[in-house]
Amino acid sequence: MRLFRQSALVAAVSLAAGVLLAGCGGPPGPPPAVSSSAARTGSPSAKSAPPTASVTPRATGSASPSARPVAPGAGALPQTRAFPGTRTAAFDNAMADLWLAVTTGNPRFARPGFFPVAAYKQVKAIPYPVPDWQDRLWSDFVLDVRAAHRLVGSGAHLDRIVVPKEYAAWVYPGACHNKIGYWHMPGARVVYRAHGQERSFGIASLISWRGVWYVVHLGAVQRTVMTGIVYQPAAGPGVPGPPGGC
Repeated sequence: MRLFRQSALVAAVSLAAGVLLAGCGGPPGPPPAVSSSAARTGSPSAKSAPPTASVTPRATGSASPSARPVAPGAGALPQTRAFPGTRTAAFDNAMADLWLAVTTGNPRFARPGFFPVAAYKQVKAIPYPVPDWQDRLWSDFVLDVRAAHRLVGSGAHLDRIVVPKEYAAWVYPGACHNKIGYWHMPGARVVYRAHGQERSFGIASLISWRGVWYVVHLGAVQRTVMTGIVYQPAAGPGVPGPPGGC
């Protein structure tokens, strides 16, 4: 997670922007990816997590769409080392909410599955975590959801979420301006069908709180302009990952 925005921001929406992620804060550059910069001495290896899994959240199936609960109130509770599952109601609901946000263009539908501000206050070793959450994390997410909506539209159908579990890594306290550890997952893929074609885009970064995956960066960890970004859109399922980042 990057701490501060670049100063000169341009209000525009881009469907695909190249961002080279160097942990929590490195210079942008094509193609969008996540590379490691935080030291992970002693981090759990790939053996700590199961192999890559494809997860299919339940369909929303409601005439009046509404967000589903993910883990109400969990952000105010202490962190744990529990590895987040992808075959859980919490994960299904978080991804269903994200998809609803993308297809409606309304980011607030995804709020239950977005990293909680109460947890962010516990994680970040910075003076003002709440304004950073509001003005950077959530603000960037809003832009990215709207960019994804412009790409996907309202008539697409979610097929599956591909989670590269072999890329999961525990980020220790002290890395990336954090004072509490968490599991980090780079480059999950949202695979959907539109106009009879399989397409996909990535989720730049998921992080854990108490054994639940939350979206923390959708389009990019960093950006130099205030623009919505779609992370590695592709015809077909795309390529998950790469590993690294925090």
